[in-house]
This record gives sequence, structure tokens and C-alpha cells, in this order.
Amino acid sequence: MKQVLQDLSLPQIAALMEELGEPKYRAEQIYRGMMRAKRIGALNVPAALREKLLARFEDEPVKVREVFTSADGTEKYLFELADGNLIEGVLMTYKYGRTQCVSTQVGCRMNCAFCASGLNGLVRSLTAGEILAQVLCVNARAGGTPEKRAVTNVVLMGSGEPFDNYENVVRFLRNVSAAGGIGISPRNISLSTCGLVPQMYAFAEEGLPVNLTVSLHASSDEERARIMPVARAYKIADILAACDHYFRKTGRRYIFEYSLIAGENDGRAHAERLAALLRGRPCHVNLIRLNEVKEKGLQGVSEKDAYRFLGVLERAGLSATLRRQIGADIGGACGQLRASRLAEGVPAENAGAPAQDRAEP
Repeated sequence: MKQVLQDLSLPQIAALMEELGEPKYRAEQIYRGMMRAKRIGALNVPAALREKLLARFEDEPVKVREVFTSADGTEKYLFELADGNLIEGVLMTYKYGRTQCVSTQVGCRMNCAFCASGLNGLVRSLTAGEILAQVLCVNARAGGTPEKRAVTNVVLMGSGEPFDNYENVVRFLRNVSAAGGIGISPRNISLSTCGLVPQMYAFAEEGLPVNLTVSLHASSDEERARIMPVARAYKIADILAACDHYFRKTGRRYIFEYSLIAGENDGRAHAERLAALLRGRPCHVNLIRLNEVKEKGLQGVSEKDAYRFLGVLERAGLSATLRRQIGADIGGACGQLRASRLAEGVPAENAGAPAQDRAEP
């Protein structure tokens, strides 16, 4: 696999032009084309320069292979990378704009009991440019430009654990928010982690005031360890201390995700223990009705039970909401679409190809 041009910032592209003996203004032309999701072969630069770039960089590092649209308007994308691996993303429409969920890895090694992303383990991490290319691609398909974006918010909640791909994710955040590019403010970006405590402390020092979201999903270490293997390494107390540090450094309150799993963490006692754990902290709780993954065998809860759990938190004084359930009819949970393609017997390296080109199971 060649390098990914979208890994580079504008100053780095300018340095590349100097290296290639090209005029400085070519860097702006290339960068503007990249921000509009153009392939290298379609850039408005001389053919000789395109050939130089194609010799070193992938023409199209991320391309859309399939798109599914939910009854509620949510769009699910299956992307193919230049090496044939598959990732996926989701575009969700809200009153305040459109939010894109991006993937940071091919697969995942966290192996949470409720998540489809880890069904086939971790294949590899994405480069910063491969993460950025997902946003550029969807923004362009939705009719957006860098000047008038169709994608207004980004969440790093797709396949993979962002902090398990720390350096590339930080580079992506700097590039996606850079002035002169697509320019999505860090305050309009949310990063979700399962709780890798050392990286949480390191991230607080990066000067990137994104919305930090922690997948908590339990109110005790014992319960959490049953559904999240990472809990064996980092206790809830460690996570809370790291969150407090993030708040002190950035001034940004943190968010806890809590997926309600029937018979596992959805009872009144669970809600009361969660309220006691988080009361008085500068945080918000985002309750989620589990988007069921058949391979995992866990069940979600009814809307009535979810609101009952929410009521306990609200009466205890916590800031909490129940996330609107979207995209369930198209496998909206991260990893489900890729997993379905692999379950069909389609190898990961060509599962996104047209049907006549796919290897037979």
C-alpha cells in the first residue's frame, strides 16, 4: 500500500512541492482538491505532477462501496480502503445539523461483549488521512464543500478504539480542524473511548478541547469486567480520576455512555448506584438502548424501561438523556455491516467489491 496524501497538512504538502521542484502555489491547489474529496487523478494540476503524486500516494485511499438508508434518514456507509479492507460509517441528521460517525481501526481488539466491531479482532489501525478521507468523502457526497459543510459534527465512535490508535487520531483531529481545510471545530467533535486511562491523561495535554466520551456501561468494576475486558486493567475510579483531570485541563465536561442491557445493568439498583457514583461531577450521562448484535446474544430494553432508568438518574440530580434510537433497520451499530459481509464468506480484502468480483465462499 502506498502513502496517503490526506495524512499531510498544508505546510507538509508545501514542503513536498519544494522537494518535487514544484511551485509553492501547487500546494494550495492540491489541498483545495483534497478537501473536496477529489482523487489525485482528478486534481486540477499538470499531468506530470499528478503522475509524481500517484507514484507515491494512493489515488483514492477511501471509497464508498455500499450505502444503506434507514427509514429515519440515517445513512450507513461501507467504505473500502486501498488495501481492500473494509470499514464503515454513519451519517445522522439532527435538528442542529448532520453528524458523521467515523471508524479509526479495521476491527477492534477491545472485545466488548455488546459490540460487533471486535467480532473478527483487530486487523490494523487507520492512518490519520484514512480517517479524514471518510469525512471528506461523505461531506462531498452530501453536497458540502469546505466553505459550506454538509457534515457539521464528527463522532469517533465507529469501529475501533480511538486511543488504541492514539498518534493517528490526534493527527486526524488537528487536520480536520485546521484553518483553510474542512475546519470542523474540536468543540463539534466527540471522541469515545472504552477507558484507556494513560491515553486519557495524555490527551488532556494535547490542547484539543473535543468532547470526551467514555463507554462506562456499568456502575461497578465487577459488572463492567463481565462485558468489557478493559475493566480488568483500569478500574472505574481510575477512569473518573482521568476524567476529572481532563475537565481541569480543558474546561470541558465529560460524557458517559451507558448501554442498557436487559438483565445485566438495567435495574433500579444499577441506576441508583450509577447516580451515587456520578453525583456532583461535571458530566452528562447518555443512555443508549442497546442496538442488538445477534452474534453477541445480548438484548436491549424496552423504551418504557429505559425511561424508568432515566427517571432515577434525573431525580438524583444528574444531567442525563436517552439517545434517540436511529438506524436500527440498517444495522446502525458500529461493525454490523462489515461483520455481515464477512459472515457471507467474503474475504475482508475484497468484501466491498461488486458481486461479480467477489470471491465465492
